[in-house]
Amino acid sequence: MDAQAGEGMLERAMRILSCFSEDDAALAASELGARTGLSSSTLHRILAQMVDLGLLARIAGRRYIIGSRLWELGELSPLALHLRETALPHMMRLYEATGENVHLAALDGEEPAGATALYVGKVTGHGSIPLLSRMGGRHLPHAVGVGKALLSAQSDDWIRAYCAEPLERETVHTITDPDALLADLRTARARGYAYAQEEMTLGNVSIGAPLGPVAGLPPAAIGVVVHMERADERRLAALVRQAARDLTKDLTDSH
Repeated sequence: MDAQAGEGMLERAMRILSCFSEDDAALAASELGARTGLSSSTLHRILAQMVDLGLLARIAGRRYIIGSRLWELGELSPLALHLRETALPHMMRLYEATGENVHLAALDGEEPAGATALYVGKVTGHGSIPLLSRMGGRHLPHAVGVGKALLSAQSDDWIRAYCAEPLERETVHTITDPDALLADLRTARARGYAYAQEEMTLGNVSIGAPLGPVAGLPPAAIGVVVHMERADERRLAALVRQAARDLTKDLTDSH
């Protein structure tokens, strides 16, 4: 019997799509069946329909990948059409001024306890330090600069709700104590930017600033990631805060 009997077609299709990841960008039907629990007949019927609709595509080795139609539809999201497209010039200016990785992130999650920092945009170059981040990827908000910036823009009660579940640790420096995190975020709120030192990756520092509220968009933040040896906090924070202010103005004016 199929897992979660009574599911509709849309829920089953979403279960299939959720099997794909950066590490598993191509999957065979047998792998999808094992991960979804769908029977072979049901799985192959849905896969055929998803291929016909362009949501999935077949490649060599009888494997499946995310289809171009799904990407096309995703680009119609306000996160792409409005937030990222408006942000790109500001991100480029910030990159040109720093030569470092620039990130744009949005707060994603229906409830605080499950919220993540969804990476909407990234600008990098040959001189930037290598990072695992990618557009469409997610990170723990409390472990990265843009994530902390997103959290700092929320109320104390919201932050406490975020801390309701045990906070995961990325490195030995990640703040996982709720009271310590709240204190850190209050400091970030007061100075206008968040600072994370070796909390996501050892040797790296990230600085992020929240954007102001923009109708039709979730909370967002912009930031840079640098190696500790190049981390001039005062200079970088000023540049990041200015980028956040300028981007907020452009987003508000263009709405």
